[in-house]
Amino acid sequence: MASSLISNSHHIDFESVFGLDNAGMVQMFETLITTGLKEFLGCPTVFYKAALTEFFANISVREDGMVVSTIGGTAIEISQEMFAEAFELPTEGLIDLTDVPKNFVFDARSLFSDSKEQVSMSCLKKAMKFQYRLLHDILAKTIYVKAGSFDSVTRDRFLLMTAITFDVKINWSTLLFCVFKEMVTPGSRQAKGYAIQICVLLRNVPGLELGESKAFPVPSVLNEKTVRRYVSINERLGVEEVTDAPRANKTPVSKKIQANGDDGVGQVVKKKRTTKGKPVAAKKNIS
Repeated sequence: MASSLISNSHHIDFESVFGLDNAGMVQMFETLITTGLKEFLGCPTVFYKAALTEFFANISVREDGMVVSTIGGTAIEISQEMFAEAFELPTEGLIDLTDVPKNFVFDARSLFSDSKEQVSMSCLKKAMKFQYRLLHDILAKTIYVKAGSFDSVTRDRFLLMTAITFDVKINWSTLLFCVFKEMVTPGSRQAKGYAIQICVLLRNVPGLELGESKAFPVPSVLNEKTVRRYVSINERLGVEEVTDAPRANKTPVSKKIQANGDDGVGQVVKKKRTTKGKPVAAKKNIS
């Protein structure tokens, strides 16, 4: 259970990624700080497997919106205010992503594109520049905690990417806490996550024994080395797609078949060459 909570998550080592010599990537990480996600995405990378498993096994949402659970008999209560304070999340700004200004959305369709053509709001991730592919992955895995494939960009994630990139104020307190509550709502399809963030909250509970701690998996930490590798892999995949593109097949020249009376056997009809003028050279089929 605890392992699945971190299987797709990202932690960002902001100090390290600013050492990249990729201006586009550096600017993308700067926008995450500007929007107010530094403490949430860059919190300590320690988690407590047994405590997390018990926390989610006993978790529920009260009528007042408080997330409650127990660990070892100790009651845990997490309010939206406590959640926002722990990660210094903005409490003002957009909640409904459809309110992102349309002129920003229009500009983003060109800015995000890896070609001269605008991308659609629901496009394939590979159609975007590398820094925006990574931004999409961070939002899908660590903010929305999506399970499954990450190849397609959804409308909501595109709007959120636009808001972050164009410095539109977002009420991260409400947005993230709503995702958190969805994780424990009966019948919800929301995948569970926020493992290291929950552990930050649990460490602040007086008298709570959390047991043995584990380090966050190194491949899931975005630092200078792993981001370079991300770019390298995406560049290689792009080259392979071009190399592996199917070549156009030559269209076979069909011969006219004429039925030969009663036996039904076809015969090839040969054209007679006339002697008037020069023969016309056949055009080579280059398709």
